[in-house]
Amino acid sequence: MAKIAVVFWSGTGNTEAIANAVADGAKEKGAEVELLGPADFSADSVDNYDAFAFGCPAMGAEVLEEDEFQPMWDAVESKLSGKKIVLFGSYGWGDGEWMRNWEESAKNAGAEIAAESLTINEAPDDDGIAKAKALGAAIA
Repeated sequence: MAKIAVVFWSGTGNTEAIANAVADGAKEKGAEVELLGPADFSADSVDNYDAFAFGCPAMGAEVLEEDEFQPMWDAVESKLSGKKIVLFGSYGWGDGEWMRNWEESAKNAGAEIAAESLTINEAPDDDGIAKAKALGAAIA
């Protein structure tokens, strides 16, 4: 059974809803899943999991959340080489630049992107929840 960390930051609850659906999708495939905030995950935690789903909304000028999530990402990024990950988040403006930059960062770190990253405008609808569950299934 795969052990998966779903690590996310959410300001409005939209990314949290996506994270919960990602976790549900992985659990439906038999994975053991832990939902964690950025304060609960560190570089030392990486070796405890088989795969990872990272979620963060677009903030400011299409960047990751800078006070909690970005510092956690910076700390774990170098340990993700060869690890299976997926990325997700919500946005309210822009064209997804934050996700493209984040994917590039993950690829440069050597992470294996297991499925197309999921970006959802505002709160996820039924289709968005289904896509998030599929994302969770992809890493299970």
